[in-house]
Amino acid sequence: MLHQDGSREPWLAGQGDLDLIVTMDDATSTIYSAFLVEEEGTASSFRGLEETFVAKGLPCSLYTDRGSHYFHTPKAGGPVDKRHLTQIGRALRQLGIEHIPAYSPQARGRSERMFGTLQDRLAKELKRAGIVDIEAANRFISEVYLPEHNARFARPPEVAESVFVAADPGLLAEILCIEETRVVARDNTVAYDGLRLQLPKSPARAHFVKATVKVRKYPDGGLAVFHGPRLLARYNAEGQLIDRSSLRAAA
Repeated sequence: MLHQDGSREPWLAGQGDLDLIVTMDDATSTIYSAFLVEEEGTASSFRGLEETFVAKGLPCSLYTDRGSHYFHTPKAGGPVDKRHLTQIGRALRQLGIEHIPAYSPQARGRSERMFGTLQDRLAKELKRAGIVDIEAANRFISEVYLPEHNARFARPPEVAESVFVAADPGLLAEILCIEETRVVARDNTVAYDGLRLQLPKSPARAHFVKATVKVRKYPDGGLAVFHGPRLLARYNAEGQLIDRSSLRAAA
């Protein structure tokens, strides 16, 4: 089982509060992914999961708090609604990973203890290294801090054989993203998040007017439009069409 959680603190000297997103192993306390972002949310959660799944494989389950990007909770403080999935819930279901919600602070004890250690040590290490921007901080965390942290605090697994299941990175990229349904407009464009995505000519059909398509938004802001399993086009974060010769097939 994996834990994923965030902690908002002034991690960088002289800067405001930032969220540190951590994905860790419940059995060994090994941190597989950790990075700073301006604000925790769906994109940062997907980023942590993708980094972990690519490096280690798929776990049996993921344990998180009941934040709105993880679960829909109809009544404050009440049980989550697992029939109406968030983007993260949908992706985990596609991958066959059980999503377990935390219902008490005590149940999140391991994450809280881990963040206590990070708040004591990581901020000091970043300050000692003279790091004041997020990009440099995330390189330092990944390349320097995490190997040292895991060497000191992680415990060996009780069972030597890995329980992670290998997964194709390309497939993961197409699942660990925001996916929404749209209907193609009369001018063969797709409206999404204030953008108008122009569909290019396709050898499959003259146009896709009134067709139902899926728009995927990736953690880096890039976009793609799919008609069933067929990739129609990819776009950058500004909605500009990427040269079709650079597109790779995806399911």
